[in-house]
Amino acid sequence: MKWFQGTADAVRQFIWLFEDAKLRDIENILILSGDHLYRMDYMDFVQSHVDSGADISVSCVPMDDSRASDFGLVKIDKEGRICQFHEKPKGESLRMMQVDTTVLGLAPEDAKNFPYIASMGIYLFKTDVLLKLLRSKYPHANDFGSEIIPLAAKEYNVQAYLFNGYWEDIGTIKSFYDANLALTDQPPKFHFYDPLKPIFTSPRFLPPTKMEKCRVVNSIISHGSFLTECNVERSIVGIRSRLEYGAELKDTMMMGADYYQTEVERASFLAAGKVPVGVGANTNIRNCIIDKNAKIGKNVVIANTDNVEEAERPSEGFYIRSGITVVLKNGTIADGSII
Repeated sequence: MKWFQGTADAVRQFIWLFEDAKLRDIENILILSGDHLYRMDYMDFVQSHVDSGADISVSCVPMDDSRASDFGLVKIDKEGRICQFHEKPKGESLRMMQVDTTVLGLAPEDAKNFPYIASMGIYLFKTDVLLKLLRSKYPHANDFGSEIIPLAAKEYNVQAYLFNGYWEDIGTIKSFYDANLALTDQPPKFHFYDPLKPIFTSPRFLPPTKMEKCRVVNSIISHGSFLTECNVERSIVGIRSRLEYGAELKDTMMMGADYYQTEVERASFLAAGKVPVGVGANTNIRNCIIDKNAKIGKNVVIANTDNVEEAERPSEGFYIRSGITVVLKNGTIADGSII
């Protein structure tokens, strides 16, 4: 076993599971990605795959110009078969991947705004086809999107399945940040509270959050937190978080903590000039991701007012990606710091 070199290599390293599936007459294998936010009934996908007689089916979504180059794009024929696949095209190669999305049943205005068809990185393979592609046809191919799917489309029946629900890739810092804060919108494009298809997190059996004289606007507050006379706006506050007097969070995702510090431990930290877990008094934070167990002192300002796009400051407890300040897991931001 070695580090995965790509999506196909990851599956290949566990190919014995799929060989066992074939022996047990499992006809199709569904391969999912771990960095997406969506809700899908996979049986609709499977039924479409079976009805079309596909060897491989690729779940796809319409995509606009602004983000199309971040994804693998497909062109399909009138039978829904993928006839062209291009991974993250740029420039003229990108323009050549535009399609008439009215043929997919989109309204004319939507078809104009979403002229590309992007792969969601969700694949359905006939089991014997998957094994053949990984073992003998393309034994050195490491990735499904950039290698195996484009090659297989020339020889196999590779069908596109159009998904018409909410889907967001959260594989980058910016997309992770944007997708999480979008959950605070009114109404959100995606919500977890569908009574027929609810989405649950792991049970932690924490007490309710306690808030004292706080202002909370368009935000999500998780269990087991303590908020004291603070201001939270369009932010997510994770489990076991602490926000002290006068703290302000705006457009921020605070991931919380894995443990509690007792009042004695916190007092001991403060007496020794150390920063306890959480956000200290009179600290102002904007456009930020605060990772688990971070210790942010009092009178801190995190705002990136210089609009720095990229920066590495691990010794100071943070870095910046796409203009978003990220406080490191277990990181410490000293009292009075200005970022």
